[in-house]
Amino acid sequence: MPQPKVRFLDRTTPPHVLTLVLLAGLPALTMNIFLPSLPQMAAHFATDYGVMQLSVAAYLAVNAVLQLMIGPISDRYGRRPVLLISTALFLVATLGCMLAPTIEVFMAFRMAQAVIVTGMVLSRAVVRDMVADSQAASMIGYVTMGMALVPMIGPTIGGVLDEIWGWQSTFAALVVAGLGVLALVWADLGETAAPRDVSLLGQFRQYPELVRSRRFWGYALTAAFSSGAFFAYLGGAPFVGSHVFGLSPSTLGLYFGIVAVGYMGGNFLSGRYSVRVGINGMIFWGTLIALVAPGVSMALFGLGLMHPLAFFGAMSLVGLGNGMVLPNAIAGTLSVRPHLAGTASGLGGAIMIGGGAALSALAGALLKPGTGAWPLLIIMAATSAAAVVAVLYVRWIDSREGPIASMPKG
Repeated sequence: MPQPKVRFLDRTTPPHVLTLVLLAGLPALTMNIFLPSLPQMAAHFATDYGVMQLSVAAYLAVNAVLQLMIGPISDRYGRRPVLLISTALFLVATLGCMLAPTIEVFMAFRMAQAVIVTGMVLSRAVVRDMVADSQAASMIGYVTMGMALVPMIGPTIGGVLDEIWGWQSTFAALVVAGLGVLALVWADLGETAAPRDVSLLGQFRQYPELVRSRRFWGYALTAAFSSGAFFAYLGGAPFVGSHVFGLSPSTLGLYFGIVAVGYMGGNFLSGRYSVRVGINGMIFWGTLIALVAPGVSMALFGLGLMHPLAFFGAMSLVGLGNGMVLPNAIAGTLSVRPHLAGTASGLGGAIMIGGGAALSALAGALLKPGTGAWPLLIIMAATSAAAVVAVLYVRWIDSREGPIASMPKG
């Protein structure tokens, strides 16, 4: 069936891809724009780095919990109202972070900021509302390729803002971005979900239908383990940059963005080749590429090459692999039960982000003066290897039951 023509800022037509990119990008920006400022924020609040780093892990943990609720709520009440309300709440929480007088107040508002995860969850669900599963991976790939620009420039912008105006200015930038996204959703994104008569409680009761699918778990765990390396990087890279290599916030921001360059390249490959190669093929090769990255960095350190590029440069392969894995794994989770696309996006995202929160916290706890980057690299290697095992499990299911296109109940 041909898709209706898209007209930008006309919510009677499907949303423009720019709207979906920015919806998915704001949660990513919120997660990482202030990372170069973590050491300075620890000094401001008179706490140590490990406590300050919990602002990443706690944010991810609340993200995971919220995603369990966002999917069913949006499947019942629609994508548009959930997005508008959550973005407005995000603005309030961001102002609270910027004006927080103590670390306790900051952490409370920081966790409240996680409500913006609706943008990430529902931008995927909107794609699945609009196109068939055979095209979803390709479109998600292009959306997340654009989204990759946000985390690539976010830490760089945050580092520069910190050096000029202090860490609070990074949260002021998030307020401006949030206002822009709210206006864009209001003007461009109409309702894309099909009306459903199922009550909200009934919507939650459909979770067992999803969790009984072995294929759903295969795709969800592949995404979780693959992204686990990236989330561990988010938790540990600020320490490595500032304590191991002695980088300033702005320089750390520049190096930090290297992983997103690789991610954008992987998303481009997903958008270009997923339909031709198949989602499982793209996932498999992406997991192998990501597994190579920590090995390269370990080898360079072992040879005595202690330059920031020996760490941050190798991380571009993690980005490349994740860019190939995540759009395809996400499309797989959404296509197992198409009528539960929002629920699947939420549950899959909760699994992915929940694991990421744990790994981010673990990386922050294990990295101490004198350890170097080794604990972080070991965590990244272990999770990347687990992702390879998970995708091999999906391929085993396909060999026994047929691919998802011919087994819609998976």
